[in-house]
Amino acid sequence: MTDLERTSPLHPVHEAAGASFTDFAGWQMPVRYSSDLAEHHAVRTAAGIFDLSHMAEILVAGPDAAAFLDTALAGKLSAIALWQAKYSLILNEQGGIVDDIVVYRLADERFLVIANAGNREAAFRALSERAAGFDVTVEDQSDATALIAVQGPASRAILESVAAITDLGTPLAELGYYRCTDALFEGLPLLVARTGYTGEDGFELYVQADAAERLWRAIEAVGASHGLVPAGLASRDTLRLEAGMPLYGHELGTGTFPVQAGLGRVVALSKPGAFVGRAAVEAGPPADAPVLVALVSEGRRAGRAGYAVFDGDVEVGEVTSGALSPTLGHPIAMAYVHPDQSATGTVLTIDVRGTKIPATVTTLPFYTREK
Repeated sequence: MTDLERTSPLHPVHEAAGASFTDFAGWQMPVRYSSDLAEHHAVRTAAGIFDLSHMAEILVAGPDAAAFLDTALAGKLSAIALWQAKYSLILNEQGGIVDDIVVYRLADERFLVIANAGNREAAFRALSERAAGFDVTVEDQSDATALIAVQGPASRAILESVAAITDLGTPLAELGYYRCTDALFEGLPLLVARTGYTGEDGFELYVQADAAERLWRAIEAVGASHGLVPAGLASRDTLRLEAGMPLYGHELGTGTFPVQAGLGRVVALSKPGAFVGRAAVEAGPPADAPVLVALVSEGRRAGRAGYAVFDGDVEVGEVTSGALSPTLGHPIAMAYVHPDQSATGTVLTIDVRGTKIPATVTTLPFYTREK
């Protein structure tokens, strides 16, 4: 099977639901089922169910697991508690971002690293190479694992109604944000995490691949009365953009320092000892290196990735992600611009197919859910 032929274990479910597919990092994944807007609004008002089985799951285990991750990653993973999750970065020696990841601590000596689909090999290779000298194993469990996300204000009620999900280590009502718990689905191991990429409350469920379809069907069966709909990658993109969450390959890349992307806080410079990329991060990017900003416009014409950003007649940056916000009703974008034009309130313009549309620098996120 070639990379372009990769399909999720849930592919037959998506076909039966009439999904439209797109190639994403070598996977055929559902981009939409009904309409982008309907799926987006369902997540904001009720719930959506996403297939994220293209993501990579890498298990790091052994007596030196915590110390190893402290040297391999930008964050201080040894400090997180059991069943806690942490957002972190894999950096290269030049301080650039190899991937942005989420790490779960499953035991004192066991961590699960979630990497982006397109960076599966790069992330696994980096971790494997950096493991030299540590009493640790690095195992790619991606092919054996399926990942289903249920996102939206009704997500907890839906999952609490799935009778086949049992033996939760922590009840969902007590599970904090960026926390996880073990459970069973039909007697099979299930990891339930209260994380997500939409700006809404929600959960991500890791289950063995051959049980994924049964889990999806079970969630759909109880979710229908709560307004749950299947949601594709198109709505996932507008949801994460409204929430101000970066996407690798757009806002993040190997040529980007964390501080440029507003992720300087993710790098634990206070932790002792060396970690890959530390010296470069401490030296920092050039003073004129572009920085990530949020832009809002009026009207209906949105800047898209690759569109130029101007200050008067001078080009000062480029849009990395942009859309007409379904929730807010006006155009929003993230862009890298010269630091001199990055202050909140600065009025710039985006070249939208030959027309310069005014855009004002604002703060992220564009949308914050009511709690």
